[in-house]
Amino acid sequence: MIIDIHAHFTAPEKLFAYKANLLASRGRSRGVVKLSDDEITAALNKPVHGGTSHLAQLDEVGTDVQIISPRPYQLMHSEKPEQVVHNFTQSCNNLTARQCELFPDKFVGMGSLPQNMGVSPTNSIEELERCVKELNMKGILLNPDPSEGLGEAPPGLGDEYWYPIYEKLVEYDMPALIHAAGCRSHRHDYTLNFIIEESIAIVNVLDSRVFEDFPALKLIICHGGGAIPYQIGRFRAGRIKRGSKIPFEESLRQLYFDTALYTQDALAMLFRWAGPDRCMFGTERPGAGTAKDPETGTWIDDTRPMIEGIESLSDGDKKMIFEDNARQVFNLDI
Repeated sequence: MIIDIHAHFTAPEKLFAYKANLLASRGRSRGVVKLSDDEITAALNKPVHGGTSHLAQLDEVGTDVQIISPRPYQLMHSEKPEQVVHNFTQSCNNLTARQCELFPDKFVGMGSLPQNMGVSPTNSIEELERCVKELNMKGILLNPDPSEGLGEAPPGLGDEYWYPIYEKLVEYDMPALIHAAGCRSHRHDYTLNFIIEESIAIVNVLDSRVFEDFPALKLIICHGGGAIPYQIGRFRAGRIKRGSKIPFEESLRQLYFDTALYTQDALAMLFRWAGPDRCMFGTERPGAGTAKDPETGTWIDDTRPMIEGIESLSDGDKKMIFEDNARQVFNLDI
């Protein structure tokens, strides 16, 4: 079975009209959006990202099951008042859950948290619990910087500031996919911001007591770990200079990683340093990588053949990456 752990829903346009109204009214328009099953199904069968429909694209590349979540760059965690974010997050989580109910053989849900700039993570606990108890979500998105590059960033993920979220994740034995949301900086866009925040998250967590305090915590760094596996020499050297007893590459394996990378060289580097047992197939398809390579005519985010073609991976390694690790980390019963 091919399980893609990193994907985002394809939503009806009505969701984004609702978002615009939320922003225009600054949350005075209460409640969540109502989406019909016909609207949800139609969105999944409409051509997207320059290709065929969401459902057809999965069939084209041979993906059996996708773990889907709201699209992070739409989550507007820096908007005020906080109620705006709560309403939109609840609407997105409801859509995710219903999409999974309509297509139970194709989709598994991952929830989003109503994180907000300058607001305690404890304000997200209620929605996290709803995701688990009512919506049957198997994981959550965790944004390391709800300021979205606008205001003062919160402490890094190694800080006790985040412990209320970690405590709930361990209690429910569910993973968090570390994924930044939007970016309001004038210096770079959200795609680059993802990589920056993932890199910061890795270094911050691994230089902290997080895994001593929460040894069962499951954190997945998306997009192949940002820049870290490809700049690992700098961090290995730093540990050596400090006389650390634990090499950086060893501590790196406390984390999990997805494979949302779009070249075989990058994928091979990730597997070399993180290990196949800490990596899970993820493509974000359809999404940022859904473009045809002009040289080969293949889809850039069709990475399954790239992974299958890496000679250093055994058949057992590939099975872990494509299926076994996801089953274990997300407690899947599919």
